[in-house]
Amino acid sequence: MKIFKYSWLISLIGFFALTNCSEDYLVRPPEDSLTDVDFYKTDEEVMAATAPLYSRMWFDYNDKASFSIGDLRSGILMAPWNSREFGAFNANGDNSEVIAAWNAFFTVIQQSNLAIRNINTYATADVSDEVKQMAIAEARFMRACAYRNLVLAWGAVPIITDNIEIMNSTDTKRNTISSIWEFLTSEMRAVITDLPEEPYATGRITKYSAEGMLARFYLSRAGVESAGGVRNEMYLDSARYYAQDVIQNSGKSLLDDYRSLFLYNYDNNNESLFELQWVYSTAWGPSNSVPAYLAYSSDIGNGDGWGGAYGASWYIISQYEGINQVGTTGDTIQGATLDTRLYNTFMLPGAHYPEITQDYTADDGTVGQRECIYPNNTSDASFACTKKYIVGKAGDVGGEASSQHYPNNTYMLRLAEIYLIYAEATLGNDEQSSDATALEYVNIIRRRAGLSNLPNEEGDGDKTYFTFDDVFKQRTLEFAMESMFMYDLSNIFSYDKAKALSILNNQDRGLFAIYPDVYPNPNSWKFVKTSWHTERSVTATEGNFYLPIPTADLGAMPSLTEDPVDYYAASN
Repeated sequence: MKIFKYSWLISLIGFFALTNCSEDYLVRPPEDSLTDVDFYKTDEEVMAATAPLYSRMWFDYNDKASFSIGDLRSGILMAPWNSREFGAFNANGDNSEVIAAWNAFFTVIQQSNLAIRNINTYATADVSDEVKQMAIAEARFMRACAYRNLVLAWGAVPIITDNIEIMNSTDTKRNTISSIWEFLTSEMRAVITDLPEEPYATGRITKYSAEGMLARFYLSRAGVESAGGVRNEMYLDSARYYAQDVIQNSGKSLLDDYRSLFLYNYDNNNESLFELQWVYSTAWGPSNSVPAYLAYSSDIGNGDGWGGAYGASWYIISQYEGINQVGTTGDTIQGATLDTRLYNTFMLPGAHYPEITQDYTADDGTVGQRECIYPNNTSDASFACTKKYIVGKAGDVGGEASSQHYPNNTYMLRLAEIYLIYAEATLGNDEQSSDATALEYVNIIRRRAGLSNLPNEEGDGDKTYFTFDDVFKQRTLEFAMESMFMYDLSNIFSYDKAKALSILNNQDRGLFAIYPDVYPNPNSWKFVKTSWHTERSVTATEGNFYLPIPTADLGAMPSLTEDPVDYYAASN
């Protein structure tokens, strides 16, 4: 069934297995682009030309850079020994994941630019206008998504819409952050009318994918175009408008159970608005490699499972309701939570995961397999390793997995975020809002996670209003380990630098031990900070908030060190 669903994607696996991307990512067109004049002669071939934009072009970002930037750098994920530069906010331009993400985003941009050029140049009269417009809209959508991640992670970057035109240029300049966001909202508005309301094929984007992304873009632009820390009301209104249209008219709905979101057979479910489409293949690139790096052990892997030294940070564990401070020193928190997002984002000792097969050794020395029960490490330093996106052994996914090759998709946008965008845009610059619709959207997210509505201060009823912190906390918990949090902090940084830096600099990122009250099948857990581990915080500043441009690109294009220019002024 999986192969049938993604036949439009699998048709290109062989092609991309035989080619390599250029190493000159910023300017030179990628070598694995479809440029043959004979290729673009049918609707199917034109749509096949944009298929790699759903997977292969994002691979180097998705591989390790995604969680390194989105979760490790932001303080959701703790890694005291691995990827230390990211966790310590001192990654330089030679860092492998800095390079991988930068190159991947510009590869998406290059491939999108070439798809647009080639379709306009080579598509024959047999290609319908509808398909031609749809494919070009897909390419513009993907290009905008790549630029969104670039501007939030790096700040000012160069906007490139035609790599052929600038192949021999040595004077490419960065563009201002505000003009990049103007470009992004303009692009996403333009593609809405050329995308269908129903997907061309399972997993393809629609008009509502673009509207949801536009709501996200306008929320960001409202902060970028702030004045004195006051976000731009016009763009907040636009974010709210597009979010509401998606909610009311897309036909999308939240899955009933948060757990289901990350089960293998729920790819392209009715909550999803845009996913990277991975398929099982022995080729390097079409499959999802993330489970290999984040699964806690080979016990639940396929000759991989190298994530034993990555785990939930103290900061994120302390955000869950029901896990509270014990004593006055701040060294111990304890409890359990009704919030199902914890157990389906991170693994806690004694928790059961029936969808994952685990190798284990019984007390009598017998080696066998069972449903996964997360081990109990009784030392003074243990890890709540990642559960989200971990799908287990090959047998758990119909045989479609092997070392570093997994078939499960990656969410890029889902309806839960649209609910929270609506709420945040409605709140705007106010301290609180009593808007009934927006409040209900926040509560819908909470109830789906197993919680009650927002409680009032007295604890005897529901809250009748909500605040920014209410929305922000739900975003933090809902999308932990979905490579989102650093981008959320970047949005705050655009209009309130002190607040974004304060969140980062007040996180505890140090080691701790986890003690279940009983094992297995615990009722609660105690979390105790490891006394000998003193590297518990970072020092984020305005100077190191954004990632550095890779050293190689600075050497090849020194103009990237110059002050950024307005894209629209520079284009005139």
